[in-house]
Amino acid sequence: MDRFGTFARAVNRFAASPAATAAAFVIVVTWALCGPVFHYSDAWQLIINTGTTIVTFLMVFVLNNAQSRDTSAMNSKLDALIIALEKADNRFVGLEFKPERDAKAITEEIQASVSS
Repeated sequence: MDRFGTFARAVNRFAASPAATAAAFVIVVTWALCGPVFHYSDAWQLIINTGTTIVTFLMVFVLNNAQSRDTSAMNSKLDALIIALEKADNRFVGLEFKPERDAKAITEEIQASVSS
C-alpha cells in the first residue's frame, strides 16, 4: 500500500477534527502565556513563527495529496454515471484530461445552452 497516501489520509482526518483545532488553540495560548516569562524575546517569537511555517509547509503537500485523490475519485465516479446514462453527452468523460482548448469549448457550449 502507498505509505504516503496512508499517512496523508490520517493527517487529513486529524487536521479536520475538533481535536486538531483544540491542540492548535492550546499551543498558541501556551505560547502566549510564556511571553512574559521570556520577556517577549526574539527567541519567543521565533518559536511560533518557525513552528507555524514548518507545519504550513508540510500541510500544503499532505492536503494537496488528499485533495488530488478525492478529486480523482469524484471524477471517476461522475464519468461512470455519464457512461451509465444512455442520453448523457459522453464528451464529458475524462474532461479533466482533454486539452484546455477542447475542455473550454465544451464548457462554454454547455453554459450557452443553460443561459438560453
